[in-house]
Amino acid sequence: MLKKQYLKTKPVCKVTFSLPAHAVNGAKEVKLLGDFNNWSPESAPKMKAAKDEYQAVLELETGRQYQFRYLIDEAYWENDHQADGYIPSPYFGIENSVVVLEDQPKTAPAKAEKAAPAKKAAPAKAATKKAAPAKKAAPKKTAAKKAATDDLRKIEGIGPKIATLLAEAGIKTFKDLATAKKAKVQEVLTTAGPRYKMHDPATWMEQAKLANAGEWEKLEQLQKELKGGKRTK
Repeated sequence: MLKKQYLKTKPVCKVTFSLPAHAVNGAKEVKLLGDFNNWSPESAPKMKAAKDEYQAVLELETGRQYQFRYLIDEAYWENDHQADGYIPSPYFGIENSVVVLEDQPKTAPAKAEKAAPAKKAAPAKAATKKAAPAKKAAPKKTAAKKAATDDLRKIEGIGPKIATLLAEAGIKTFKDLATAKKAKVQEVLTTAGPRYKMHDPATWMEQAKLANAGEWEKLEQLQKELKGGKRTK
């Protein structure tokens, strides 16, 4: 999750990056990597563990956008599920999260001028205040968001690493998984090595079909019959 606080004294925005604790699956360390630190794990800030989330705060220059991701235990990556948008990375099937920082809002200076002697030109400045339509930069956020993916970890038996492996193979949404052949999914697991080869994806497509249709109650009912993604009955 992203929280932005634009500073009034300089063209900088204080951005709070938050990652829910449940998304790291008991990890020991979470780092924040992105354009702002040249994607370097060595210089990346470690996120502080709070009650139910990991958090890091950066002051970033406004008037541009930054790509970023979370690196967990130096082993696997996680996107921000409430980022301003998503952009394909240089790696096939992988997207980076995006934070968009608009130019410094002009509201603060407008207020300062309003406090000046009540010149009747003030109404004209109220008209200038309509420069606030600069906030129509917001549509850019929506444009960036067109490549969003589903959280495949909602499928019983799929953890963060397997979700990443499937995304790298082009299976990024519930629909992708629902229509995938079991043989293809099994091939992804086998290629990843013995640790993943042992997983049985037999029910994953069935679960994904329910998730894609928004039938969450039926999915929950089905998952009660599963253990690690396998049927127990």
